[in-house]
Amino acid sequence: MRIINNPDFSKDLKDILKYISNDKPTASKKFSKELKESIKNIPDNPYMYPASQYFNNKDVRDMTYKKYTIVYQVMLERNTIEIMKIFNRNKPLR
Repeated sequence: MRIINNPDFSKDLKDILKYISNDKPTASKKFSKELKESIKNIPDNPYMYPASQYFNNKDVRDMTYKKYTIVYQVMLERNTIEIMKIFNRNKPLR
């Protein structure tokens, strides 16, 4: 399965990395690297994470990474996983 990043995810991730790098630039790079590694593992078992609590669709999943939720959609018919959003799970989804 291929992984595609929704523009919302890309923007959110950029904002998060910028925020982290304000205090700790090396932590920002480490966060990015480790998150990408976690996302790369999704195709091995795309339904390993629970169905999303934010979307009423069994193919939309919530992956937790540190204090963040990554929302992704499994599209079997297109052999694709779309990474939709990333947000701090302690803040409301926008």
